[in-house]
Amino acid sequence: MNAEKKLTELKREDILEAALQEFLDNGFRATSMDRIAATAQVSKRTVYNHFQSKEVLFQVITQKLCDRIMQVSEHAYHSDIPLQTQLHAIAEQEMALLISDEFLNTLKMITAETLTSPELTKTNVDDFQESGIGVVKWIKEATKDGRLSVTDPVRAGKQFLALIEAFALWPQLYGYSTVPKKKEQQEIINSSVEMFLNTYAAGH
Repeated sequence: MNAEKKLTELKREDILEAALQEFLDNGFRATSMDRIAATAQVSKRTVYNHFQSKEVLFQVITQKLCDRIMQVSEHAYHSDIPLQTQLHAIAEQEMALLISDEFLNTLKMITAETLTSPELTKTNVDDFQESGIGVVKWIKEATKDGRLSVTDPVRAGKQFLALIEAFALWPQLYGYSTVPKKKEQQEIINSSVEMFLNTYAAGH
């Protein structure tokens, strides 16, 4: 990568970070391209060179969050390691994302804006591919190996992640509860893994 291209990409990331901060601090409607340019310490023309509108900026930020959600549960399948151990590792990755302030604050902001202006994220939602959930590939490989009995890997993957999200995301997202402490995190992970294997482990 040449120096000019690297600098251009760095500016793009700076603009995205500035836009996210402005959206978090002031909301989508109160944020202007001028404010984003000032926060990113670039000219407004530079902002427009990268993003044609603040709507596009919002959609890119939303897509980046969607990509993180899709990828966080990815895990290489190992035929010689207990399923419980591997599922614990996947659940730990998922938990780490769900309890992070950056993730939770960004998701709260996107959710709030989407409730009033669903067109902002319609493209992202329409393009959200369930088959891309990271854990799905692991489930398929474990099933092919004869260690899981799963007919619908996408459904099974969503069920596993939902067991974690029910206690470590949705109550926090809507302000019903604080982020679970370490002991509670482990209890959530243990019960999620146990319920999943009781349902899908071969021979059950």
